[in-house]
Amino acid sequence: MLLNKEDEVKHLIEEIDKNELTSKSLESDKGVRKQLFEKVETYSEDFLDKLLELNTYETTGYEPSIKDSGFLIAEKGNPIEPTLNFLKERVDSTGLNPASGGHLGYIPGGSIFESALGDYMAAISNRYAGVFYASPGAVRMENTLLRWAAQLVGYPKDFGGNITSGGSLANLIAFSTARKAKNIRGADIHRTVIYVSQQSHHCIWKAIQTCGMEEAVIRNIEMDDHYRMDPKALKAQIQKDREEGLIPFILISTAGSTDVGAIDPLKSLSEICQRENLWFHVDGAYGGFFLLTDYGKERMQGIELADSVVLDPHKGLFLPYGIGMVLVKDMEHLKAANSYQANYMQDTKAHQEEVSPADLSPELSKHFRGLRMWLPLKLHGTEKFKACLNEKLGLASYFNTEVQKIGFNTLAEHDLSVVVFRYVPNGKDAEAFNSDLAKYIQEDGRIFISTTRLDGKFMLRAAILSFRTHRKEVDLLLSLLREFIERWKMESV
Repeated sequence: MLLNKEDEVKHLIEEIDKNELTSKSLESDKGVRKQLFEKVETYSEDFLDKLLELNTYETTGYEPSIKDSGFLIAEKGNPIEPTLNFLKERVDSTGLNPASGGHLGYIPGGSIFESALGDYMAAISNRYAGVFYASPGAVRMENTLLRWAAQLVGYPKDFGGNITSGGSLANLIAFSTARKAKNIRGADIHRTVIYVSQQSHHCIWKAIQTCGMEEAVIRNIEMDDHYRMDPKALKAQIQKDREEGLIPFILISTAGSTDVGAIDPLKSLSEICQRENLWFHVDGAYGGFFLLTDYGKERMQGIELADSVVLDPHKGLFLPYGIGMVLVKDMEHLKAANSYQANYMQDTKAHQEEVSPADLSPELSKHFRGLRMWLPLKLHGTEKFKACLNEKLGLASYFNTEVQKIGFNTLAEHDLSVVVFRYVPNGKDAEAFNSDLAKYIQEDGRIFISTTRLDGKFMLRAAILSFRTHRKEVDLLLSLLREFIERWKMESV
C-alpha cells in the first residue's frame, strides 16, 4: 500500500525520533562523564606513578594473541574497566615505552603532562584551528607560537609558518614550497638537482617522491670526519652540474642529524646557496630547539639565513608525538604553494586579521595542536626547558667521556646529545659483538638504545633527549655496558 505525502512525513518523523533516542546516548551525562574521567585518571596516574618501575622496552606483544580480539569493534559497546585492562596489557605493556627516561634510542622526546591536558581541552572544545574566521583565539595562539619559534631562529616579521603533525609533513611543506618558489616545471625535473648528504633524514626522500620529483638528480655531498656537509664539495658539485646543463635547485642541510646529531656548517652553506641561487633548507627537527641554549645559538649560526626551517616540538620541547613546525622566511612563497579558495569558504573572508593555517599548509581539517604546546610553555616558562636541554648536552658529554673509559670507541666529536659508539673486541667480529650487546641491553629492558651504520660499520647509539632522562639512567646504561664487557672477558679466558 502506497503512503500519501502526509503519511510519508509522519513515518519519517517516527524514524527520526526513534534514532534520536539512540543517538543522544553518545552525549554522556555529567555522572557518566565523571565516572569515565575518574577511571581514566586512575589509569593515567597509575602509569605515571609506576613509570620508574616499568621497563623501557618489552620484548613481548609482537606475536598475535587470542586476546587481540579486544581490538575489534562490535555493534554493542564495552564497559570502561575491561577496556582499560585490555589497553594496559596489549598496548601500554608492549614494545618501546617512549614515556620512559630510559628511552635512549632514535630521537626521544617525552610526554609532558601539561601537554596531555592541552590535548584533552582541545578535544573537548573541538576548536577548528584551520581558519581564523572559525576560531580566532586558536589561530592567534598557534600564530603566536610560530612567531616565538621564528624569533628563536632569527627570522624577520614577514615570515610564514605552520604547526604540523610532525617533522615529515613540515619537511614536505618546505620542499613543495621551494619547488613552487623556484618554478620547477615537470619538464625540467630530470635536469633539476637536489643536494643532500648521507645524514639527511629519510623523510626527505618521502618528500621528494610525494612532490613528484623522484626523477630529479640527487647529489649526496661529501661530509667531513664528523659527518657534517663539506661546503667545498658542495661548491665544486654545483659548478660541475651547471657545466653539464643541469639546474641546481635546493640544498637540504641538517641542524642535528638523527644518526649522529651532526650540525652542518650552516653559515658557509647559506653563502653558497645565496651566491648560486639555491633554496636553502635546514632540517632542524631534532636540533632546532637547542637554540634556547647559548651552546645551540653558537653552533647553529647561519640558520637565520635559511629560506625554510623545520623544528619538532615533540623532540626538543619534550611534547607528545604529533606536532612539528615549518617556518618559511618569505610568507608569500608559503601562500603561493598552499592557498586555494572554494565557494563554500567565502564567509571566511569576513575576518582576515590573522593569516589562516589552512592557507599555509595542505591541511584543511586540522586538530588544535597548538594547545598541547602553548599550555606547558605558558605554565612552566622557557627557563625550565632551557635547563633541561642544557642537562641533556651535559649528559651526552658525560656519557661520551665515561664510555671511552670502559674501552669503547666514539666519534671524535658530537654536536648535540647523540653519542655513537662501538666496542672492538680482540678475536671476535665487531659487528656480531656490538649486535649482541645491543640485544643484551634491549632484552634487559630497563634502558633502550638503538643501532645504526656509519661507513659500513655497525654502531650503537645513545640519544639523550627525554626530559625524564637524568644521570641515573645514563649511569645504568654505563653499568650494563661494563657488565656485558666483563662477562665477555671472563668467558674469553
